[in-house]
Amino acid sequence: MANPTLGRVRVAVALAWAAHPVAAAGAAVLGVLAGVAPVATAWLTKLVLDALVQGAGFAALAPLAGGLALAGLAVIVLPHVSDYVEAQLRRSLRLLIYDRLFRAVNRHPGLSRFENPNFHDTLRLAYDSSHNAPDRLVIGALAIGQALITLAGFAVTLFAVNPLMVAVILVAALPSLRIQLMLSRKRAEVMWDITPAMRRQVFFGDLLTRPEAAKEVRLFGLGDYLRTRMLDEVRGINQAERDVDRRTLRSQGVMALLGSVVAAGGLLWAILSAASGGISVGDVTVFVAAVAGVQAALTMIVSQWADAHNALLMFGHYTAVVEAAPDLPVPDEPLALPALRDGIELRDVWFRYSEEHPWILRGVDLFIPSDRTVALVGMNGAGKSTLVKLLCRMYDPVRGQITWDGVDLRDASPDDLRGRIGAVFQDYMDYDLTAAENIMLGDLTVAGDLGRVYDSARQAGVHDTLTALPRGYDTMLSRIFGDRDEQAGVALSGGQWQRLALARAFMRQRQDLLILDEPSSGLDAQAEHEVHTSLRSYRGDRTSVLISHRLGTVRDADLIVVLSDGRIAERGTHDELMAAGGEYARLFTLQASGYESGSPDGPGDDGPGSGDDGLEDRLRTTTPSTRSAGR
Repeated sequence: MANPTLGRVRVAVALAWAAHPVAAAGAAVLGVLAGVAPVATAWLTKLVLDALVQGAGFAALAPLAGGLALAGLAVIVLPHVSDYVEAQLRRSLRLLIYDRLFRAVNRHPGLSRFENPNFHDTLRLAYDSSHNAPDRLVIGALAIGQALITLAGFAVTLFAVNPLMVAVILVAALPSLRIQLMLSRKRAEVMWDITPAMRRQVFFGDLLTRPEAAKEVRLFGLGDYLRTRMLDEVRGINQAERDVDRRTLRSQGVMALLGSVVAAGGLLWAILSAASGGISVGDVTVFVAAVAGVQAALTMIVSQWADAHNALLMFGHYTAVVEAAPDLPVPDEPLALPALRDGIELRDVWFRYSEEHPWILRGVDLFIPSDRTVALVGMNGAGKSTLVKLLCRMYDPVRGQITWDGVDLRDASPDDLRGRIGAVFQDYMDYDLTAAENIMLGDLTVAGDLGRVYDSARQAGVHDTLTALPRGYDTMLSRIFGDRDEQAGVALSGGQWQRLALARAFMRQRQDLLILDEPSSGLDAQAEHEVHTSLRSYRGDRTSVLISHRLGTVRDADLIVVLSDGRIAERGTHDELMAAGGEYARLFTLQASGYESGSPDGPGDDGPGSGDDGLEDRLRTTTPSTRSAGR
């Protein structure tokens, strides 16, 4: 079995070379020179002192003095040059690391990884470690190499003066190496353990600072509660880190004491030996420098090795993300999806999110004919949104299959499939970008076509709103980001964001399948009527899947499918389902009861259209909103 540690080292070295080969090679050469310079300085110092004691003349001293000056200059200058070169390498490496990390994230075509908390913890640690773990590995390896060269030079020096001292120092360093490696492993374990708490800390901090949450936080007086929850997470994190710090302090204190004892014993021996004539003054000087140099090099090696070991453990999260296989199988030679002519068919589709979760869909058989509108209705949790995820191939069925004109979606490219789908989701995104960019995201292939953006906004009924903004379509729709010469961006209302999300969907004009998941839930009655009029025009002869709790908005669908407990309970047109008197009729009548004559919530009995026909007309546009107002 391959050693994972060596594998990560190879990955880090390969990344450094790919990121900036000149800087990587330069850093290695500078590391060698920096490792040799202290040893050369110590030997030249010994030779100069011995020459002075022996009364050597200028001719003998000049070359030694010149060499000592150059060595001293190298000791001073090389670290600064190395820092510069390593900074160039670090920046290039970070850019490459981010690129490969997020390429790997985008390689997952489905949602299973993103709806898994363990993957979120791994991804967070991968992102955090990508900031500095590769730097620590590469720069640490260079530092270890430099220290090894210095150690070898001084070890030879010590061996020449006192071979026993080399063995004593090396043996004294072994416990330190073992302790540092143990501590690095413990730090990595603690980092993994506290990652959920760190995510919760960020969550509570966001709630206290995000403008979207500020209204409810202040209305319900949640500030102190959320602050306390956040501080509780910070205290737990601090305690875990404090325990490691205390263990580190104890261990390093013991190792420092041991090193001091060894150095003091060696210095005492050197002085006594020089006093008895056993070694020269130059030998004392080089011996003292060698003891200090060996201990410094060993300390550098141990600490850098421990840090690199910790970085390797953390870097494992990065490699786990980068090397992970896609969460959905993608065929090497996917079948091309034809333009939808027949329809989309679900055959005995079963689905659950994991073996520990209950079945969401249970043997669903459904045919969505092309050029027709199919509406999905049912109680919350009936499986409507899950079915949409399967249609978009965010997941694959556990059993059964979904075909597009006979082609199994598993045999097609997810990108090809999604390029043929337009969608408006209930949980649409509010991007902290400009108004124009928010709409352009609907179809980046024509992102430079502002005319298309304006037409989409007009179709969604939001053009006048956007042109009235301080910078028109170039206005930042965020109070988080913005130019420093602006006080803040502009925050749209929930209904305005809903229309903007519709405009984003309208950017796609050649899709075969249109999915509308509560497309007007944040709008008032008049706006809802206008939006559904636009949607009917936009849908045209497209194949459409419409999800809505407002049954008045689905009554004109060609087929209405009622989901209950993951199964299809009823199907038919509005009139057929009303005549059947089943679940659909019960839900429709229940919603209609709020508008009956004399109802406290209804419009009264003296207005026009108070009969059954008027009731159903009003249900088209005035059923109470089911979308939460917390956007």
